[in-house]
Formats: sequence, C-alpha cells, structure tokens
Amino acid sequence: MVISSEPVWGNAMDDFVQEYQNAIVYADKEQGTVLHEGEVRILANGWVKLPTGRLFSPDAVHHIDTGTV
Repeated sequence: MVISSEPVWGNAMDDFVQEYQNAIVYADKEQGTVLHEGEVRILANGWVKLPTGRLFSPDAVHHIDTGTV
C-alpha cells in the first residue's frame, strides 16, 4: 500500500480563500464594535485570519467591509 504525504484536497481549498488589504471586521450590525482594521484573509471554512495569526470565528464576526462594491 502506498500512502501519499500530500493533502487529499491539494491546493483546491486555496481557490476559496479571499484576501483583502483594507478591510474592517465588525462584531455587530450597528458597526459599533470594530474587531480589526487592515489586512484579512477569509478562509474557506469562514474563519477570518489576521496577519498576526489570530483567528476570528464566523460566530464572532457580523460582517466585513472590504471597500469594494
């Protein structure tokens, strides 16, 4: 039996990752609580990754303004 050391999904998950340079991450609808401003990476599973390596759960984030329409 041969077992590969490569991930099963390969790089396919990278197609679902979104990166933004100037985003604002909000915790509430009223935009009163800003969790982060700046670069973010939205992973395929919905988690938001910051440049510091910190992750925000999809449950903690209400919405993200990316500055694009």
